[in-house]
Order: sequence, then C-alpha cells, then structure tokens
Amino acid sequence: MAFSTNTDGSGPMAEINVTPLVDVMLVLLIIFMITAPLMAHKVQIKLPEANLDVKPEDSNKPITLAIKEDGEIFWNDDPITKTMLESQLALEAQKRPQPRIDIRADGTTRYRIVQEVVKTAKNVGIAKVGFVATPDR
Repeated sequence: MAFSTNTDGSGPMAEINVTPLVDVMLVLLIIFMITAPLMAHKVQIKLPEANLDVKPEDSNKPITLAIKEDGEIFWNDDPITKTMLESQLALEAQKRPQPRIDIRADGTTRYRIVQEVVKTAKNVGIAKVGFVATPDR
C-alpha cells in the first residue's frame, strides 16, 4: 500500500508501487525453476560432426548443353553434333538417377533451335530439363 506525504492529499504520488512488479518477478522465477530441469536432456546422444574439408563425390552432376547462335551445340563445353546429342542423351536417360540437363543459349539464338534440343531430350526420356540465364542488372 502506498502512502502520500502530502498533507492535503491533492498532489500526485512521488513513489512507485512495486508490489505488482514483485508479484510478476516471483511468478517468472517459479516458472523458470520448474522449466529449467525439463530443458536438460536425459538421454545423451553423440551427434556426428560435419567435416567440410572433404566433399562427397557428386556422381549425378548436371549436364550443360550450350547452344550458340548458329546452332552449334556443346556438351559440357565439348562440341557435339545433333545425331551424337540424341545418342548421348539416350545413354544418360538410362542412368538412375537421371542427371539434370541445363541448357545455356546465346541471347540471339533462335527459339526453334532450343526447342529442337529440348524436344530431343524429352523424346529420349530425360525428365529434368532446365534453362540457365544470367540475372538482369
């Protein structure tokens, strides 16, 4: 209970009533005392440590098909003809899991040429065909 030192009782009180603050702090103290033992794990597990020095071999790397403006096609930066492309894609389609095919084309390459490559990939059974583009600046 707070008491005023003013004799007439009309002025504001200069003291802070700390009783509600103490009540809240005691409730929080009890809550933390109850929950703190629950935070400790009873079963000890030794978790594996990550080693970033050695990366696992990724045998399923994506295949990059680069298409120039004149229709010349490159398989992972090696030139390839359209007939060889179809046979190589058929071989890759037999692998499990199938590799992803990423297509990079020049900005001036005709869409018809890109469409033929995508159609060839889909016809031989390649499931994942994507396009690589540079972000706008």
